[in-house]
Amino acid sequence: MARFDSDALGELEEQVIRTNKVQKTHKGGRTLSWNVLVAVGDRAGHVGVGLGKARGIPDAIRKAMEDAKKRIIEVPLVGTTIPHETEMRFGAAMVRMKPASPGTGVVAGGAVRPILELAGVRDVLAKSLGSPNPINTAWATIECLKSLQVAEEVCRVRGKELGELVPWLAKKRLDEAPAAASGADAASTSGEIEEVEGGEEDEA
Repeated sequence: MARFDSDALGELEEQVIRTNKVQKTHKGGRTLSWNVLVAVGDRAGHVGVGLGKARGIPDAIRKAMEDAKKRIIEVPLVGTTIPHETEMRFGAAMVRMKPASPGTGVVAGGAVRPILELAGVRDVLAKSLGSPNPINTAWATIECLKSLQVAEEVCRVRGKELGELVPWLAKKRLDEAPAAASGADAASTSGEIEEVEGGEEDEA
């Protein structure tokens, strides 16, 4: 999936996922610096992750945010969840995601959760496997989101209906159908009653 131009977006939220103190030894002593991992997103289908390094935490965060904005991607969603299952690796870390029905929430932890929330995913089942390194886990999460395809395109390729791809969506439509039908019947009955009453008045 191609990266998205962050300039086309409105205000972005940011969240620091990890800060790490790094010391480098020289002949003259040690140099202290900070590594920061930051995620940015608009909670509406756009998210990015970036790294920043500086001697002070504020500068490291600023650099990480700038890096994250350059890496923003567009994430296809189906309602509040992802369109299909996906599993991707980055280094020794692996992340697996599955669509979830409304009300499930973001079932994920570590670096995965804030990235999904900033992307606008509100219902998903996600699990991180392998290395617990938050940086590798974050990149594996981004790879998962980049691998997602538009639901209609996946249905066309697989020869399936949207309800088969996202089961809860089919159930929701089935639940809504009787209500819509009863509403239509009620409107029809009301119209017939009005016609009968109108006819009686004409005879009078």
